[in-house]
Amino acid sequence: MNPAIDRTILVDRLAFDDRAYILSSKDSPGGRGINASCVIHSFGAPTLAILPAGGGRGTRFEQFLDDCGFPVTTVPISNDIRLNLTVTDRHGLTIKLNEVGPRLDPMEVAAIEAAIEARLGETSWLMLCGSLPPGVPSSFYAHLIERARSRGVPTLLDTDGDALAQGIEAGPTIVTPNKQEAERLLNSVLLTRSQSIAAAKRIHALGAQSVVLSLGSRGAMGVDHNDGVWEAIPPRIDAISPIGAGDAMAAAVLWAHGNGSDFSEALRWGVAAGTASAQLPGMSFATLEQTRAIHNDVELRPINA
Repeated sequence: MNPAIDRTILVDRLAFDDRAYILSSKDSPGGRGINASCVIHSFGAPTLAILPAGGGRGTRFEQFLDDCGFPVTTVPISNDIRLNLTVTDRHGLTIKLNEVGPRLDPMEVAAIEAAIEARLGETSWLMLCGSLPPGVPSSFYAHLIERARSRGVPTLLDTDGDALAQGIEAGPTIVTPNKQEAERLLNSVLLTRSQSIAAAKRIHALGAQSVVLSLGSRGAMGVDHNDGVWEAIPPRIDAISPIGAGDAMAAAVLWAHGNGSDFSEALRWGVAAGTASAQLPGMSFATLEQTRAIHNDVELRPINA
């Protein structure tokens, strides 16, 4: 719902109160949904991205998407889409700065909703990704979850704030918050393993059928639809750029479900994809081969409730 042109800037080093020198700069199409489609497509599964696009940036965005290899449905809007900045140094220190996004009017919101509903009858999953731009009600994802459920389509929700809270109440099949998003949702700090386990259970109790709580380098906690609790622990790696690793995780979880994996195995694939992507520079996503190389090294532990 809030695509962007992602500008990734590599600098020699990041330090407070000192200058840094730009080594390279690259623009690419971004936003959680686009990132997820990139991963799913690269893993060999069909995907369709539906998104609003407008202004000069929207035109550039669509030109970028011509090279992505997967189909895209764009809904015209009058305002320019956003530009997001990621600044990272050669040691992996990263700063991410996102614009809020363009304001959408009610007719534009309705047109996007109509484009999504028109495809529900021919899809196996609906993945609802990213922040909601101004003008879009916080209940937007919740409404689409309800519409998808009425058509027998499972849903994955990957968002933040009020859209996350209301979306969970609508009962998505899977919800994939990261640590910071879970802390905001639950109004609590997650510092320990036991706190993370309790947080995943609380999110499940709020209405999500299954929960994947991403914990960065510590892997993920998961709660399945039968109340089973799982922990997926990645191998130690030299992380270069963790930006986008959460998007890769959510996409791989959905991809694995689409291939018939059960929840715990999908959780393992998600952590493997996020870990493999964190080893790559800039906003890059691991291939299926790179993810498979990590997969067997991800430790999967059932947790007794």
